[in-house]
Amino acid sequence: MKFALLVNEGPYQHQAADSAWHFACAALARGHGISRVFFYHDGVYNGTRLGVVPQDERHIPERWSALAEEHGVDLVICVAAAQRRGILDAAEGRRHGKGTDNLAEGFRIGGLGQLIESGIEADRLLVFGD
Repeated sequence: MKFALLVNEGPYQHQAADSAWHFACAALARGHGISRVFFYHDGVYNGTRLGVVPQDERHIPERWSALAEEHGVDLVICVAAAQRRGILDAAEGRRHGKGTDNLAEGFRIGGLGQLIESGIEADRLLVFGD
């Protein structure tokens, strides 16, 4: 079965990001596919590389990056939600005159079209968070 995931909550204020990551790992371990994880609303905070996490705590953005690298999972951050929250890739940083970017490895900026496409192409679209 091919799954697409929608994550609507940030990595540390809600269990949704942890649950989505654990679901993705379990599904992949059982031979299912994860075609895309779309991060929307505060979920875009999962894609920042600037968070500093104590050594004895889980680093959720790094977990997502590793999942993308190991399994080729497409991690897409909603462009509008990201810009409102200061999450920028290099192109968006230049376009808005910010001179920097903070998008974590393995993530990319996209639009709601990718979310719709995910729902059409996957067997199931699972939503994590409000």
